[in-house]
Amino acid sequence: MKKRMLILEDGTIFKGNAFGSEEASVGETVFTTGMTGYQETISNPSNCGQIVVMTYPLIGNYGINRDDFESIVPATKGIVVRELAQEPSNFRSGMTLAQLMTMKGIPGIEGIDTRKLTRLLREKGPLKGRLTVAGEEVNVEKEIESLASTILPTDLVARVSTKKPYPSPGRGERVVVIDYGVKHGILRELNKRDCDVVVVPYNTSADEILTLFPDGIVLTNGPGNPENVEGAVEVIGNLLGKVPIFGIGLGHQLFALACGAQTMKLKNGHRGSNHPVKDLLSGKTELTAQNHGYAVDEKTLEGTGLTVTHVALNDGSIEGLKSDQYKAFSVQFYPEASAGPEDANHLFERFVELMKTSSRKEQFNA
Repeated sequence: MKKRMLILEDGTIFKGNAFGSEEASVGETVFTTGMTGYQETISNPSNCGQIVVMTYPLIGNYGINRDDFESIVPATKGIVVRELAQEPSNFRSGMTLAQLMTMKGIPGIEGIDTRKLTRLLREKGPLKGRLTVAGEEVNVEKEIESLASTILPTDLVARVSTKKPYPSPGRGERVVVIDYGVKHGILRELNKRDCDVVVVPYNTSADEILTLFPDGIVLTNGPGNPENVEGAVEVIGNLLGKVPIFGIGLGHQLFALACGAQTMKLKNGHRGSNHPVKDLLSGKTELTAQNHGYAVDEKTLEGTGLTVTHVALNDGSIEGLKSDQYKAFSVQFYPEASAGPEDANHLFERFVELMKTSSRKEQFNA
């Protein structure tokens, strides 16, 4: 097996075995704590531009199947694991993890101390990292110098969003999904409730969206800093009050920005399928799947007309908001899970009910 290195911008080096693509890759190195769900993690568009460290020590043991993809073309920059399962065992398995990553051009490294790496990232926060070419000797000093001066891309949403609108038909309420990096799980949950879904590119104008006669709008998850999504805040601002809005992940942050709040980068983002969140409206605590490095800054909510509906029990950060003026709400976590617990799945029912109780005539005369 060929060797490769993971080199971090602070000069830390991890040596291990290469798998997947043999090409080099540069990205933001982050960690995720899910014990399962590596297929969904790799194919989640929110991981565009990131080298993801799997904290669970054995990855790939149930293989890759046809059903658990969250996108067709994964945009993850690399995967880091402690031990890679060479022979998966599961009745749904159609190929190995290494085979998928080779097909999709995603490099991986295994056989390193992922616990040490995770502790480092917890201490310093996400670091720029480089996975070297498999089997190639490199000048480490030059690599570190080059990495330090590398500017990571900020157009991540543009890279993963659909280029053209497409339907996911149903017979119920018409939902326009603004694709900032949509997970297939969101579309599955909307279709399960018979919603007539139309997915549009992230840069679609408010006027174009309203010509589709939506009963509601979903602002999806996606990668990167919400302040880098050009035009999104203006579009959402023009849609508020016209139709019910449901924001998820990055969509939650963009909804907050459109209402006048601000966001901030977390030292350690929330990535995994075991994050406890308290629903302040019901008083219940739900386990949630999450994948984000930014959050809404609570200190900036005054005067925005937003009320906090959910909080993270681990660090107290905002996990949900609702508008006091408009029929609009959002959550930072993934109510569709994929992978993870489905405790918050009921939020899709809440959104459908909001659409059903809204008058379309009122919407388009607003």
